[in-house]
Parts: sequence; C-alpha cells; structure tokens
Amino acid sequence: MKPMQAHGMPVGFLLAQTAKTTARAFDAALQERGGSLPMWLILKALMQGGHGTQAELAATVGVQGPTLTHHLNGMEKDGLLIRSPLPDNRRVHQVALTDAGRALFFKLRQAAMAYDARLRDGIDEADLDVFRAVLQRMSANVGDAQEDQPAR
Repeated sequence: MKPMQAHGMPVGFLLAQTAKTTARAFDAALQERGGSLPMWLILKALMQGGHGTQAELAATVGVQGPTLTHHLNGMEKDGLLIRSPLPDNRRVHQVALTDAGRALFFKLRQAAMAYDARLRDGIDEADLDVFRAVLQRMSANVGDAQEDQPAR
C-alpha cells in the first residue's frame, strides 16, 4: 500500500500536525529569549489590559485556573508580576505586571515578530489572506459543533 501524499491527507490531521510543529518552534523561539508560550500568553494578556483578576486572565489565556496558578506562581517568584487580594474579597486576586514583566514582554514580542516573519517567509500577502479566511471558516465549522457538545 502506498503512503498517502499530503494532498490526500485529511485536512484536520494536517492542521493538527502543523499546529503542533509550529507551537513547538514558537515555544523554542521564546525560550531562546528567556520565556515560554504560556508565559508569553500571560504577559500579552496583561499588557493588553482588562484582565484584573486571575479568573479573567485564565479565561483570556484559555487555561484552567490551577494551570494558570502554576504559571503565575513561577512568574511572581521571578519578579515578573504581583498578585494582590481585592480589598472587598480576599479570595480574588488582582494580577499586575512589574517593570521586569513589561521588559520581558517587549523582549518576547521581538522574538514573536521574528518567528512570525520566519513562518511567513516565501508566502505572499494574498495567499496569507486566503489562508486566514480558510482558518477562520474551519474554526467556525467546528466551533458550532463544540458548543453543541454536552459538558464533560
């Protein structure tokens, strides 16, 4: 039996494999600058603002609370952010970047921009526009199905 050629592979499989490969490469690019993908997502969300509490931040970053807490613990220990309880509810913590956290954000942003340029190398803007539209359509196609699934 002949191995399947790329054009015969299911699109979802190719997309999943590409996502894994590009995520690993992006994480490696961030690690070269002293960060990681989860750290980048947290720093980026905090720089964009509107995520005062850990729960809001977890929803924005797309991780469960305990996973976010693990990352925040390390980032706080490294002096990148501070967490402080809200005065009216001491169980809810507000998260804010320190100067060191903002500096790391800008350092990692340079790595992210260089990575994006590398990823897009040799692909013209018209093809990228079509690619973005196809990805958005695929996401919409399965997004509706995910919303219809019962919670586990």
